[in-house]
Amino acid sequence: MMSVIAIGDLLALLAAVPLAALGGEAFLKGVIGVSAWLRLPKLLVATTLAAFATSSPELTVSSMAALAGKPGIGLGDALGSNVVNIGLILGLALLFGPLAARLAEIRRDFALALAVPVLTLLLLLDGALSRLDGGLLLTLFTLWLLLAARQAMRHRRVNTVAPEGGEPPARAWLFAVAGLACLILAGRLFVDGAGGIASALGVHPYVIGATVVAIGTSLPELVTTLLARLRGHHDIGLGTLLGSNLFNGLSIVGVAAVIHPIQASFDEVAVALGFGVTTVLMILPRRDGIAVWRGFFLLAAYAAFVTVTLVVGHALPAS
Repeated sequence: MMSVIAIGDLLALLAAVPLAALGGEAFLKGVIGVSAWLRLPKLLVATTLAAFATSSPELTVSSMAALAGKPGIGLGDALGSNVVNIGLILGLALLFGPLAARLAEIRRDFALALAVPVLTLLLLLDGALSRLDGGLLLTLFTLWLLLAARQAMRHRRVNTVAPEGGEPPARAWLFAVAGLACLILAGRLFVDGAGGIASALGVHPYVIGATVVAIGTSLPELVTTLLARLRGHHDIGLGTLLGSNLFNGLSIVGVAAVIHPIQASFDEVAVALGFGVTTVLMILPRRDGIAVWRGFFLLAAYAAFVTVTLVVGHALPAS
């Protein structure tokens, strides 16, 4: 029997919207200012610093769940968030127009974003992610960070003067930190509000986790990407999403497995990992970038993912 929807859940959901808009505007301004101060391309800063910051909700969920002896929650959130990032968020962003992107600029991150889900699936063939498996994922993550740091140092040697007219460093960092705090709080309110409403409507917890929680923890990426598109900073949105997927798949899943080995059957993760690979393949840049029509296919893929998740959730025993 369904319970009554609480007024507090509705208020939390409504409060999340303006807070996310305010935080996204400040965070985007901060990222642009920090990239100028560091004399680094916005794409590189978005793929690393911005992606790490916007992935912090997934890291919190994953770590706390693992410490509580339930690392599977973090695994599901991270894998579900990756499908949200590319299928839903980039799909929506493409509705605003074609996305200028060159494969040469994102080749390393694009290839790794394809390889990580395949590697995770192979590691889970025995039904578990051990601490050793988690260590392997964290090692790959460290190597990727070192390559990004090397790229940054090469770029700084060539560009020795920061552009004039940008935000002062302290103000840029303040915008970034304050904006991120608002985004994380908005995501928390969204999860609490939408999760409470879904529970009252009798939705299975598995479905809530794979959809509501995944969208809530991906709210920073959603707002940042859409605002970046509206402001003309296309590279920030794409870089944030690719980098976030790598943080989720390597760092967050790796940390969860190292804290507590994750038991997960092939069937449980195959859907999310399969859709994760499919959506990344859909954004392979051509000579003219990423066309608008691909956005419709990405949104269709996300809708299919949610549909399959609902079917799986319906087959699960009530909790």
